[in-house]
Amino acid sequence: MEKVTGIGGIFFKCKDPNKMKEWYKTHLGLDTNDYGATFEWREASDTTKEGATQWTPFAADTKYFEPSSKDFMINYRVADLEGLVEELKKEGVTILDKIETYDFGKFVHILDAEGNKIELWEPK
Repeated sequence: MEKVTGIGGIFFKCKDPNKMKEWYKTHLGLDTNDYGATFEWREASDTTKEGATQWTPFAADTKYFEPSSKDFMINYRVADLEGLVEELKKEGVTILDKIETYDFGKFVHILDAEGNKIELWEPK
């Protein structure tokens, strides 16, 4: 079973997300929006397939990364979220919530071996 297919996003805490987005826009040229910046690309194995990686600063007091105490969270793209979650359950991996489906794909959160919250995403 194919598991992780790439990085879907990098999320990090900061004191002022809007100031951070503006700094990255001004100094590094990121095309920022309300959510941060989206880096679009094409898959190497099939250039007709598009993908994206999201870069998003969160407020320092966000609860979204809990129960992890880290200031970051990584979103991994996966090929078959339901199948992977079933496999992870059998392996004793902590699954934090139920799979949620949105217009842009399916999501679930897990904890790694050191308690870092990870977001798994199966794009549409």
